[in-house]
Amino acid sequence: MKPVLSRREMIKLLGTTGAGLSLCTASMAKYLYETGVMMKRAIPSTGELLPVVGLGSWIQFDVAAGSPERNTLKEVLKTVNEKGGRLIDSSPMYGRSETTIGELTSEIQLAGKFFYATKVWTKGEQEGIAQMKASMRKMRRTKMDLMQVHNLVDWQTHIRTLKKWKEEGIVRYIGITHYTTTAHRQLEQIIKTGAVDFVQFNYSIGIRNAENSLLKAAKDNGIAVIINEPFESGSLFNKVKGKTLPHWAADYDIRSWAQFFLKYILSHDAVTCVIPGTSNPTHAADNMEAGYNKLPDEKGRIKMAAYFDTLV
Repeated sequence: MKPVLSRREMIKLLGTTGAGLSLCTASMAKYLYETGVMMKRAIPSTGELLPVVGLGSWIQFDVAAGSPERNTLKEVLKTVNEKGGRLIDSSPMYGRSETTIGELTSEIQLAGKFFYATKVWTKGEQEGIAQMKASMRKMRRTKMDLMQVHNLVDWQTHIRTLKKWKEEGIVRYIGITHYTTTAHRQLEQIIKTGAVDFVQFNYSIGIRNAENSLLKAAKDNGIAVIINEPFESGSLFNKVKGKTLPHWAADYDIRSWAQFFLKYILSHDAVTCVIPGTSNPTHAADNMEAGYNKLPDEKGRIKMAAYFDTLV
């Protein structure tokens, strides 16, 4: 099949800045799908393109050394890579997650294929420095792609350190995170100061508080957005258990409830990447597929949310 865009046209699009870097138009989505490439969106502070679906690691990657689960997690990582995902998100809060990621990506010889994100989760300047250095050792990184302040713990102290580290080339991007709706107002206040490149927060088809103002604030201030808790710790699947997808979901190339939930999130143009967590390779493949082909337009988003709200 002939590509929708020529090679020259694609390169021109990839080289633009501003709104054009959100590669989510129907023609670009179709082009990327037909050429086997996941959709990408730009990190506003640099224009670097990032695939729209990544991988969370809370609980799933907290496994003991020598555990048989490690082999399954290797398959998850291989699947994410094969399907075009890049961002892996972790934290020292997640037990052995950072160590597991560092070890397994090296063992499967894919260490250079991912965009690594982790966090600092402690109080105090020196304590934060020590923790971040430990995280980099565990993940086997000499330079961290993204270092985030986890749940805003002592965020002003750590942002000062991270700005220095960014200037020194130790980290590429700086971010802040939280997982509760009650923190959205503070996150919004911080991103308006221009102190960070990324903001990570919870957002789902069931919890849409971020649509009130946080997503718009991130877009208006040129901040990349990572979405956590896209499945609300799995509770969304309980709500749709035993239910079939609406027939019109096929209009957006939605083939599973996971894709229904993820494509709703990705259809908001302020979202850069969503990070569903899983330890199941089949689920990982299904999640990654949400980053291909059509996304709902605004009418589709309204329809999806309204339909979800009718489910008991």
